[in-house]
Amino acid sequence: MNPSAIHPRTRCTPHITRAPRTRRRAQALALAVALLAAGGGARAQTAAAPGDSTMVKLIRGLIESGALRKDAGEALLAQAQTEAMAAQQTQRQLATMQTSAGTGAGAGAVTGAAAGAVTAAALQPGDVRVPYIPETVRDEIRDEVKVQVMAQAKAEGWAAPNEMPEWTQRIHVEGDVRLRNESRFYSANNSNIEIDWAAINSGSGFDVNPNTNLALPPLLNTRQNRTLQWKARARLGVLADVSESVKAGVRLATGNDNSPVSTNQTLGGGLAKKDVWLDQGWLSYQPFEWVKITGGRFGNPFVSSDTLFSNDLNFDGIAAQFDKALPNRDVSLFGSLGLIPLEYSSDGFPGNSQDKMGSENKWLLGAQIGASWKVNDDNRLRGALAYYDFHNVSGRVSDPCALYAGATSCSTDWSRPAFMQKGNTLMLLRNIALNPLDPANTPQPQYVGLASQFQLLDVNLRWDTKVAGKYMLRLDGNYIRNLAYDPDEMFARANGGIVNNFGASGGTSRADFKSGGNAYMFQATFGKPTPSARGDWNVLAGYKRIEPDAMPDGYNDSTFHMGGTNARGYYLGGSYAFDKNAWLTGRWISTKEVFGPPLSIDTLQLEVNARF
Repeated sequence: MNPSAIHPRTRCTPHITRAPRTRRRAQALALAVALLAAGGGARAQTAAAPGDSTMVKLIRGLIESGALRKDAGEALLAQAQTEAMAAQQTQRQLATMQTSAGTGAGAGAVTGAAAGAVTAAALQPGDVRVPYIPETVRDEIRDEVKVQVMAQAKAEGWAAPNEMPEWTQRIHVEGDVRLRNESRFYSANNSNIEIDWAAINSGSGFDVNPNTNLALPPLLNTRQNRTLQWKARARLGVLADVSESVKAGVRLATGNDNSPVSTNQTLGGGLAKKDVWLDQGWLSYQPFEWVKITGGRFGNPFVSSDTLFSNDLNFDGIAAQFDKALPNRDVSLFGSLGLIPLEYSSDGFPGNSQDKMGSENKWLLGAQIGASWKVNDDNRLRGALAYYDFHNVSGRVSDPCALYAGATSCSTDWSRPAFMQKGNTLMLLRNIALNPLDPANTPQPQYVGLASQFQLLDVNLRWDTKVAGKYMLRLDGNYIRNLAYDPDEMFARANGGIVNNFGASGGTSRADFKSGGNAYMFQATFGKPTPSARGDWNVLAGYKRIEPDAMPDGYNDSTFHMGGTNARGYYLGGSYAFDKNAWLTGRWISTKEVFGPPLSIDTLQLEVNARF
């Protein structure tokens, strides 16, 4: 900027005043640098004294505000004053010589000579000589001021318009969207009296007395196909690096209801808006590189297949995970511990009683240990062994409850599952007292609970290898055994109130009971297991068998046999990435019951997925 361009009447102060203080200082510094770099500033100025005075005041203001170091500012001030005085003296002498020489052809020559003489003239008595500041010193001052300005601007995050503030670099956004077309095909030979036990538990109970209730219980659809249903899933998560050791995350997801095992949203519904749920919300602390502790609502901390835990299932509570590589670096050990609250007893139960029930909380206690071994460049093995104790989840028969006399609940209503799919052996929970005045016509609304206890041993194995030197092949195996499965104990706990999982004879005795406590899965995936780059692909095939009481039926994959246990069958599928982080998937699943009445379900799913 040329100082001669700064008119005496130009007012820059209001503009600087409106900016924040730190920006005013930086702007002033930048202006000073520009004035100095322009070739000495006042040296080229031809204006009168008021312009010089403005520049001097500007430099003094910078010194007083602290934007310029005092020594550097005084040097600039001295140079500006000296050059201003010299310019004024030169103008006066040139004006005098032009007046004496008059006008004409020789006037220009005289003026030029006079100008040179005046410039070289000695100082008059009373003038003050200020030493000349070398250009190297001016450059050093300019560079120092520039460094100070840029350091301050970078610290405050406003100087570089293309750079984001520091806190934004610690926030990460991720998500995915899936559009699915699903068709379900039911066999015409299926049983059409499959009771929807979950619907009974979510209501006010089902009256099992045929004298007071002639209606059928709620029943599942088992024969009518459901084709070309469109479903969507959308998830959006925000992750924050609070510090090097502390992280936090929040994720929202779609969903038809509060089911823990599915975030699918069925489209249609009169084009009504769709629900969004809190899918995750957690904090984690990593005291060491190989240990992480997470609390809140978070993703599955255990290595498992969807035979036991759905891929959409999230866990509440607290979990600790470790992953430590051994010295040779080809083998690493990992493990997890989880304390997961499944359900808390209500503070106010029973609602119409002065005496409230004690604490009857339900928990999942999980522990897992495993190892991963890189055999060579083409082969990797992984194995994990886990134990899961589903504490206090089995049903209990209540104390006698006189519902006919005005009671609104029974003492063990809390023991019915908060969420269930289908397959587990169930028992009646209520011991309903009969009205002595009319016992045959006493309504008996019942809830159901889990007849078995669940203490699971879970073994997971995986082998990653390559075929023909370049094609990836993954083999997965999973075996689950319910160590607490005991049919005799189940019948004793139910006191004769077992309601399902009987054979085709129609009997309901112990001899007619059909169940089991084992589950297993095998799966082969050929190609890249998780497509991400354009052109990635895979095909897979697998088989599952889940006996009725191998695990709680509320937490596994909601697609295989429409969720739950007492299911066996195969599945085929494949995926192809048509663009980066975007892929197509097709899947065919064919299942039937393990024990009991016939229930065959075939499912076709076609999907478009995108991840960001």
